[in-house]
Amino acid sequence: MRNLVLPTRAIKVVNTSILLFHHHGFHTVGIDRIVKESQIPKATFYNYFHSKERFIEICLIVQKERLKEKVVSIADEANRTNVIEQLKKLYFLHTDLEGPYYLLFKAIFETKLTYPKAYQVAVRYRTWLINEIYSQLRTLKNNANFQDAKLFLYMIEGAIIQLLSSDVSIEKERVVDCFLEGGICG
Repeated sequence: MRNLVLPTRAIKVVNTSILLFHHHGFHTVGIDRIVKESQIPKATFYNYFHSKERFIEICLIVQKERLKEKVVSIADEANRTNVIEQLKKLYFLHTDLEGPYYLLFKAIFETKLTYPKAYQVAVRYRTWLINEIYSQLRTLKNNANFQDAKLFLYMIEGAIIQLLSSDVSIEKERVVDCFLEGGICG
């Protein structure tokens, strides 16, 4: 996809909607609520975004790019500090229910059938993330393989699912330590 350039007003609509989608889901937040919360006319919304599907895709692209910047920043630090600490930072960044990954994670489940292009944005991010994790794991241990990177991502997503369950507590620090120190790196 070409570089996405949006006017300031459109970016405000996207930012407002990212929060709405994050907390209420893609199907329960309609255009009427988006324009009301963003304080723009409906015609302006359609002038910028054309459809709800395209709009959700744009919101996910913006969120994905913001998250990629954070991941790259963490990966750049890995060259200067302990790789295990950098992998932990990746884990905590992605398991934060108020963080940027949660919307992309939610999109995997909520957009596949109704908004397939938006769904692909989330899937492409996951693929990119697995490659980043793999790169970090290879730095840590030469015989790390791609399955180890997938397992790390599944651990992130499993932690999110556990955190969403109201009656389950999870010690995120312990989970990642077991994987890094006892599993892949032990």
